[in-house]
Amino acid sequence: MKLHKSLLTWSLLAALVAIATVACGFNDLDPADAPTQVVLRPTAENSADQPSPTHTPVVSPTNSPPLPTYPEGTLEVHGADGWLNSDPITIADQSANGKVVLVDFWTYTCVNCLRTLPFLREWHAKYSDNGLVILGVHTPEFEFEEDYGNVQEALIRENIQWPVVLDNEYETWNSFGNRYWPAKYLIGIDGQLTYRHFGEGAYVEAEHAIRDALTEAGWDVSDIPIGKIDSATRDPEANRITRELYGGYERNYTQSGLYAGQEQYYIEPDSTREYLDDGNYTPQQWYLHGLWTNGPESIMHARSTDNLEDHIAFQFVGRSANVVVIPEGTESYDVYVEIDDRPLKPEEAGMDIMFDDDGRSYFSVNEPRLYAFLETPEFGEHIVKLASDSDDFAIFAFTFGINEGGI
Repeated sequence: MKLHKSLLTWSLLAALVAIATVACGFNDLDPADAPTQVVLRPTAENSADQPSPTHTPVVSPTNSPPLPTYPEGTLEVHGADGWLNSDPITIADQSANGKVVLVDFWTYTCVNCLRTLPFLREWHAKYSDNGLVILGVHTPEFEFEEDYGNVQEALIRENIQWPVVLDNEYETWNSFGNRYWPAKYLIGIDGQLTYRHFGEGAYVEAEHAIRDALTEAGWDVSDIPIGKIDSATRDPEANRITRELYGGYERNYTQSGLYAGQEQYYIEPDSTREYLDDGNYTPQQWYLHGLWTNGPESIMHARSTDNLEDHIAFQFVGRSANVVVIPEGTESYDVYVEIDDRPLKPEEAGMDIMFDDDGRSYFSVNEPRLYAFLETPEFGEHIVKLASDSDDFAIFAFTFGINEGGI
């Protein structure tokens, strides 16, 4: 369980918000220049002063440093909280049986993880009968991702057929010394690391490493064609893309956070307050209108309304936008989306968007997951508003993309 920061931290943070907004200006912050935050999930040992790890992708250096040698038993599954698609397995047993193991650390609402799945599905189809075992280690970012049923639904939705172990207590994550979502570790038949990669990309490089490890293990993959598409073409303006924006105060209490753009958010945790959206938006932050409660993992709509009186809004740069939301109660609810003060056009609709009889764009929240609500034809800058009449509306994170295909 994650613990809260002290109120002293909240007072200090409120001051930081005021200083940052006035003095340095988040308007000039380029997310590509911001350092990747590498922090540990809180445990009894490392205290609550450290927020959870981020799944900001890491760009691998051109000249990678030598791979470390791990002590025996380190590169192994520890403290499994459940298995899907398989009975329990060990990496040591797979290696002893001449198998190469690709360990994939992921979590099912991580947009960067979802973008890697087409490549993992291809490798599983091509090499699972030729010595490769993909082992998904599902290490949750949010509490609802610890639920076995939620992960099981995600495997069905994403057509994941390889073994997945639930790592709810981060025991396998910590044994590997991992810090990122997604992260891939390739383990040869000697039980040692032969390749690793953090974040998206480098898919051709990774497949070459897989083939080399399989060949060394005695498997003949010479007749299997190698993939040629490394990743989607990167937009030249990609460095301007809006960073991931979190709703809960466990992310907002760090100076690298400050995702909420209104000072009253930082006055006290777990408090319900009235917010006024004056239409003045600072990039890289979100703004509220109406009654909302700031929770540890999400910002929650705090009342039922009749005519979408309350909303959350932000200015973003990119091509696509997604949001992680959950149905807090047993009933589904609708979230209405506007771009630049109008409903989405059909050509701007993400894969989860529908249209009502009045032409308004919305998506229906009926399961805890990431919803793709916006995909514009071109990379650009826009103002987006999301509104729901439901008091179950809870926002965990927004993520943004630069390429065709939404997420």
